[in-house]
Amino acid sequence: MIIVVGIGADGWDGLPDRMREVVETAPIVVGAQRQLDLLPEVAGQRRELWPTPLREALPAFLSSLGVRQQVVALASGDPYVSGIGTTLTELLGRENVQVIPGVSSVALARAEMGWSSESCAVVSLVGRPVDLLRRELAPGRRIIALSSDEETPRQIAAILDESGYGDSALTVHGDLGGPEHTTKHFDQAARVVNTVLRHEFPRLNIVTISCVGPALGGWVAGLPDDCFEHDGQLTKRDLRASALARLAPVPGERLWDVGAGAGSVGIEWLRSHPTCTAVAIESSPERAQRIGRNAARLGVPGLMVVEGRAPAALSELPAPDAIFIGGGATRDGVIDACLSALGPGGRLVVHGVTLETEQLLARLYQEHGGELTRISVETTAPVGTFTGWTPARAVTQWALRR
Repeated sequence: MIIVVGIGADGWDGLPDRMREVVETAPIVVGAQRQLDLLPEVAGQRRELWPTPLREALPAFLSSLGVRQQVVALASGDPYVSGIGTTLTELLGRENVQVIPGVSSVALARAEMGWSSESCAVVSLVGRPVDLLRRELAPGRRIIALSSDEETPRQIAAILDESGYGDSALTVHGDLGGPEHTTKHFDQAARVVNTVLRHEFPRLNIVTISCVGPALGGWVAGLPDDCFEHDGQLTKRDLRASALARLAPVPGERLWDVGAGAGSVGIEWLRSHPTCTAVAIESSPERAQRIGRNAARLGVPGLMVVEGRAPAALSELPAPDAIFIGGGATRDGVIDACLSALGPGGRLVVHGVTLETEQLLARLYQEHGGELTRISVETTAPVGTFTGWTPARAVTQWALRR
């Protein structure tokens, strides 16, 4: 059994008697050096630092502690707010982990700003790309960002400035709840960028942002095509919205975007909910790199990009809940591999523009059922001094739910 104790920046003095007793009587205490330094000396108590890299080294480290001894693990504030409590529970199971939470830094930041829980979004940047912040940017939005280190506030300010949110109000809360608590407020985030060398921030900090800037794109499928860098291999806006309506992203589900092109379908899948995951499979090295840039710029840097050609590139991937095939459907084995990978409730959407792909999709529709749709989109364009309709190439869409 591992007991995880949440300890704040106020250290030992801020712990209730019950939590102090748990820590003092434990034969082994594990934590970061900063947390261990907050404890008084206890004769005979063994103290260990977390291993690095944490997740990969954790199983062997826990085994080395001895299964018969009670272990206390120290965490910052609430161990289930981007903390070690979540990692230990996933690894050991709920029955082997007991968590005694402290007050989270998120709660302390909300109290200092006077923000209610329902009025703000929380983004963890602890060990994660700062580009995750981009997904949350919207006019008037309040964001609490959990920093990875003392450089995070500067990185946040740079993203705000680059995204047109340089007039946002940004506050850096250092060592929240502790005797060395500091607050640095900036009426314009760009000021942090411009004066970065004159500002130092504590390693333990949290950033609150009151967003002022333009609308950058909705969370409903169908972002404008010019949001994506591409070379023409892009599932266009109206077709993308149609495909995602049938792929039907649900929190926690995974998508395979096969023949990803610019990565637009996988990116919009990820933007639908922060717990969604996606894999973009693309054979062109140049396009694979472009997908990564698009994903970061649109706030979903977690998109996994696999450079390879289906069906071979699909063999080692984690199982999907939905699959989109935007290119390569007629290649031998691609459709069969995708159908085999889907479990009950899984969704498959395939687009085709050639006669050969259309014939394939018609046959699959006869064999498996589903929904077969032909989509034609026309947009206006100049016709001399007048305006007329210009048709795009029609797309055949086959959608199947297992």
